[in-house]
Amino acid sequence: MEKYFAPCLLLYVIAGCFADDLTYLNGFYSKTPQRLSKYSWFGNVRLHHFRVPEDAVLARWLLTVSRGSGLNCGNQNITVHFRVGAPPVINPIETTFPNSTSVSLAHNLTLTIPSGQSGNVTLFNVTHPKPGDWFLAAHLPKDEGKIEQQGLPSCSYLFQAQMFLRRAADLPILQLNIPLYQTLTTTPALFKVFVPEFSSRLDVFILNCSVKLGNDCGLSITVGSSTLRQGSEVKQNCSGSESCSTSVLIPPWNSWLLVTVETSQPNTTIPFSISANVTVGCKPLSVSSDFNTSAFIRTIIAPQSNSSGGLSNTSVSIRDQPGLRANSSEPVCMRSPSVVRDEQDVLSLRFIVSSSNLTVTSDLPTVLTLEHSPGDSGGTFVVQLHLNTSSLVGGFAHVKACLTPSAPVLHVNRSQTCATGLMQGYSLSVSSNESQALLRIPFPDAAVWYLSLQTVCNDSVDCRNASAIVSASVSVSACIDDCGPYGECRLLRTHSYLYGACVCKAGWQGWGCTDGATAQSYSRQMTAALLLTLSNFFFIPPIVVALYRGYHVEAAIYFFTMFFSTFYHACDQPGVTVMCIMDYDTLQFCDFLGSVVSVWVTIVCMARLQDPVKYLLFMAGTLVISMAMQLDRRGLWNLLGPVLFALVIMVTSWVYRGVKRHQCYPPLWRRWVLFLLPGIVSALIGVCVYVFAQTDGNYYYTHSIWHVMVATSVVFLLPPREKHVPPWGWTNKICSYRRCKNEKVELYTVT
Repeated sequence: MEKYFAPCLLLYVIAGCFADDLTYLNGFYSKTPQRLSKYSWFGNVRLHHFRVPEDAVLARWLLTVSRGSGLNCGNQNITVHFRVGAPPVINPIETTFPNSTSVSLAHNLTLTIPSGQSGNVTLFNVTHPKPGDWFLAAHLPKDEGKIEQQGLPSCSYLFQAQMFLRRAADLPILQLNIPLYQTLTTTPALFKVFVPEFSSRLDVFILNCSVKLGNDCGLSITVGSSTLRQGSEVKQNCSGSESCSTSVLIPPWNSWLLVTVETSQPNTTIPFSISANVTVGCKPLSVSSDFNTSAFIRTIIAPQSNSSGGLSNTSVSIRDQPGLRANSSEPVCMRSPSVVRDEQDVLSLRFIVSSSNLTVTSDLPTVLTLEHSPGDSGGTFVVQLHLNTSSLVGGFAHVKACLTPSAPVLHVNRSQTCATGLMQGYSLSVSSNESQALLRIPFPDAAVWYLSLQTVCNDSVDCRNASAIVSASVSVSACIDDCGPYGECRLLRTHSYLYGACVCKAGWQGWGCTDGATAQSYSRQMTAALLLTLSNFFFIPPIVVALYRGYHVEAAIYFFTMFFSTFYHACDQPGVTVMCIMDYDTLQFCDFLGSVVSVWVTIVCMARLQDPVKYLLFMAGTLVISMAMQLDRRGLWNLLGPVLFALVIMVTSWVYRGVKRHQCYPPLWRRWVLFLLPGIVSALIGVCVYVFAQTDGNYYYTHSIWHVMVATSVVFLLPPREKHVPPWGWTNKICSYRRCKNEKVELYTVT
């Protein structure tokens, strides 16, 4: 019952926050607790995905962080980022973003677990949240580079996010130009209005406001929902007047907007009437009902098969395309070429414009409609513009472009900023001096995006006939430039949602692995590659010793380990120092498998068992280790398990031999002092360096020490040659044979 007490209490508190004529429904959504990690790249965050429905009036998140028991951990901060529409763009380690990348960092909240406490429970409220996908990303502070081995005790933290939702089931709808009479009490009055496509203005009016005492109703109007960003709501204070209005220029198309009316007068009943009006300023050119297949092939498919990369001087203008006609009932205010959405792979998408070269004029903007699905928000939105400098006509100054979600900017050449009524956009510009422009947006909002282009003229000339030809390339990719030479693009998943992120190497950092503030030099990278690969040649002495003493199977396993460890570390290097002879995952598996099997066969060989039993243990242990490596390659028990089991076998065999011979085994003190003790010390040094001393900064030489110590310990720990086995394990006469003669004299009877 205790685990349900907090949710029930919160639902009761939410139910008591509102008391009006609307019908409210409550919902509760919970996510599985996840273990937090220290932040070094976006893959370290724990991403939670929630869906907020329409007409939601309150979203309350219960954030629970619990600390694992067993260690005395100090104060710990946990950062939680919030964003609607796409995963949050974060920068907790303050790295620089790649060039031409525009970002808006998400709202964040810091939770603290004091020393001596086992957890933290925090409530975070969002009133009138925007409907859609909400994402929460949680992580620990910056990773200091310490490589922690799995299985060892450490300070662990679990994060769980739960959402309590309250929505109105019968929210009043504002019909266009039809007043709606309401009575306002201390509880805000809520309405919603639908904004159709091609709307250029939304107006909300309050009329006939009256109170019993005084003339000031003290009302305020808010249009829009909360997104935890500035500019997502438009507010108007109506104090001192009986009627007032608020306007939203270029509101989001094809969407419902929330309208909230509040009063500053306490304990007062205020009657008023409210209405809304939507202005549809213009529409694009209308397309005929007949689909022109030949034109589609000529403008869409044919350019893709053309190998020429040059920019043609010819262009297809929307005004010149057949099958287009102007709508006589509405003024034409934009050109809207057809755009094909071409999905190529997971988080790999491109938009193909019907005419590869767009004629951009100064009188009307050219607007490209780019439809994004919710699954596209986990990638990077890339927009490239190229100006054909030989096509400039009239008093051309430059071409300005605005990229905005939900609604386009209809007057690009007169807008100071690329922003609509409730959304902030992104601007690009190309001119005769800079003919190319690039814009990259990590984790774009899941919405319909609009790219508006218009020619801007010089002030001293007539601007009516100015035009230019621009080619536009728009795509969505998983990562920025595939993370460059010093990074790897990885697809991550939280439940059914996929998103991409870069994991960087060689000290490079940032969203696209382009921040070289802590990057390693080429000489440092080459030194690391040589140390990690050439240190494996220390396995040559164990191979020679094993062959000389007749342990051929053991020598083959040591060679297997040396070979794959060398080429795995050669493939694991970043940038220009990398060399892969086969798939990275295969090399890693063989390296991890060979390392553990080498330790296993060495200890089993020290037990001096009979050959059938020894080789049976070799094979059985290798199969079990292979299975364990496939389940979890970095698990600590993958190494400790075989080592402990082999030590039990070895100690049991030695005790049996000692009891049978009535003396300590091995019997010679030289064997203990000159071989066993140095081998054990070398192995312990290697294990301590591997487990406790490795960091990202010193990995290349601490791991090389691990290679040297393990190989050295094998040389000392391998048992001496059996008495009946000659050196190198071969008999004196390899190819000789003996013919056996039957000396029996046979008697033949002649008849």
